[in-house]
Formats: sequence, structure tokens, C-alpha cells
Amino acid sequence: MDFKTEALREHSKTQCHRIVNYVGSDRQRFSALIDAFLAGPYRVTQRLAWPLSYCVESNKEIITPYLGKILTLVQQPETHNAVKRNVLRMLQFIDIPIKQQGTVADLCFRFFTDMREPIAVRVFSMTVLANLAKKLPELKNEILPIIEDQLPYASAGFISRGKKILNELKS
Repeated sequence: MDFKTEALREHSKTQCHRIVNYVGSDRQRFSALIDAFLAGPYRVTQRLAWPLSYCVESNKEIITPYLGKILTLVQQPETHNAVKRNVLRMLQFIDIPIKQQGTVADLCFRFFTDMREPIAVRVFSMTVLANLAKKLPELKNEILPIIEDQLPYASAGFISRGKKILNELKS
């Protein structure tokens, strides 16, 4: 499958699932998906972010060799919100390697506290931070007050996830 061609041909849930089913747990196909995702152009990267996140959700360890490159991409100022959203969605399902925990925490704090970021980006960032806080308890002291401060002004989705995370981190 030529992922670039497929990404440009159609952007739909059906196409997303077609790509995910084609990749399955095949490491070579996943590597080709990553190559197309990273190579761009931006429209291809944007459209392949969705199936990429689903591939990782069902096969969590498959992303590990590529995580550094993906984190570099998502930190670029011109990165599309769909790419950020799907990369952060993906990060909530995996065990972040120790060497990348600091980078991921910094990135998520930046997105989480930036009121200009879309709600989904902020909520997924909150979830990733909460997952990291289970391994790095010192993060709890930074996450809890931010969530509590933002709850009165937040959307329904943010409030729902925020309350859930507050309960998890306080127990």
C-alpha cells in the first residue's frame, strides 16, 4: 500500500480502518506508515496521524523505535492540531520510555496549560501527564493545581476527564 497516495485519495473513518487493518501488527508495514507520516507533506502527515494512533492503540510497543522522531515532529510550531491530537492520543496508551519521559512531560505541560490549544489536545495532554505521574509521583503536585484551577472555566469534556484524573491522583 502506498500510504501517501491513500492519505491523499480519501480522508474518512473507512479509510482510516483500511490502513489500520492493512498494517495490523506487521512491523515493516508500520515502518512504511511511519516513513510516510514523517515525510509529509503536511496533508499526508495530518491524515496518517489518525490511523497511526489506532495502530499504536492495538499494538503499543510497535511505536517505541520511532517515538523520538514523532516527538520532534509534534514540537514543531507549524504542526497541525490533528497531528498533535493523534500523537497525544497515542501517548496515553503506551508506556513512555524513561529517556523520553522528560520530553513528553514538558510537551504535555506546554499543551495542557496553553488555552489556545484545542480541548482534545489539552485533555489528551492531561491524561498523558496523569499516566506519567503514576510513575513519577512528584508530577502530581504540579498537575493537580492546574486541573483544579481550570475546571471552573472548562468544557464538559475537560471537566469530565479532569474530575476523573483528580480522583485517580488523589487516591
